[in-house]
Amino acid sequence: MATVYVSGIIDAPADEVWAYARDYNGHDEWHPLIAESTIEDGLASDTVGCVRNFTLTNGGHLRERLIEFSDRQRSFTYEIIVSPMPIANYVATFHVMPVTESGQSFVEWYANFDVSPEDEPTIREQVGRNTFAAGIAALEKAVHARRT
Repeated sequence: MATVYVSGIIDAPADEVWAYARDYNGHDEWHPLIAESTIEDGLASDTVGCVRNFTLTNGGHLRERLIEFSDRQRSFTYEIIVSPMPIANYVATFHVMPVTESGQSFVEWYANFDVSPEDEPTIREQVGRNTFAAGIAALEKAVHARRT
């Protein structure tokens, strides 16, 4: 099983970052890879079990099921159920915590999944740098833009 872990600091309070990021269906508003997203069956985006169905900017299609959600812990966990990537058993968690000394946010995003040894380097780059790291950087920009 492969693990990808990415973290970053966002220069905004954790409650402000979480207020933006908690929308499980809102990532098409801030993530550079997401073109369009919807929640299936009309469920709320914070309903455990809801499925987000989305299209990537490169035309790829994914479906992901929300398996845990906590406003108290400022986190959600989801699993991929349809993906163009050659992976299986993908489970990821997004988590926002306060940096108490500075008033900033510590954001971590990590995933565990099965992948063949020959595909692992490419998938690690795709998930780690292109999805998680790019997403954290884009989220900071979106949070700051929302202020103005």
